[in-house]
Amino acid sequence: MPQELDIERLAGALRVSVGLLVRRLRQIRIEGELTLPETSALARLDRDGPTTAAELARIEQISPQSMGATLGALEARGLVGRSPDPHDGRRVVLSPTEAGLEVLRNRRNARTEHLAQALSVDFTGAELQQLAAAAPLIERLAANI
Repeated sequence: MPQELDIERLAGALRVSVGLLVRRLRQIRIEGELTLPETSALARLDRDGPTTAAELARIEQISPQSMGATLGALEARGLVGRSPDPHDGRRVVLSPTEAGLEVLRNRRNARTEHLAQALSVDFTGAELQQLAAAAPLIERLAANI
């Protein structure tokens, strides 16, 4: 690694720039938009698979009461379904419905389209190649945090 590279400065620059990108993407309003807790819970169920409300609250680090309200709103919109736990019939597990998965896909696609539009307007081919090379490195960095 080059001596002149200031790791602290690089870390700060990445934190600021990635944080700004994430905030800007979150500001994009999409019809039928979910709240941040609803999005987080639904995305977690999609990523990690079916689980109980209590476990989801623990993972998301919110109170069981808050998670209950969030899941109730998602269930009322038909985005989350309940079923008996296959390992313990006394418990109920939640999972995204097909409608819930569609909402997540639409949300991801809309933000990806906005990002693609911004990339196509104001970046050179060389800059796009640099961003393409940096993307897997940023993902690896996130995995190491």
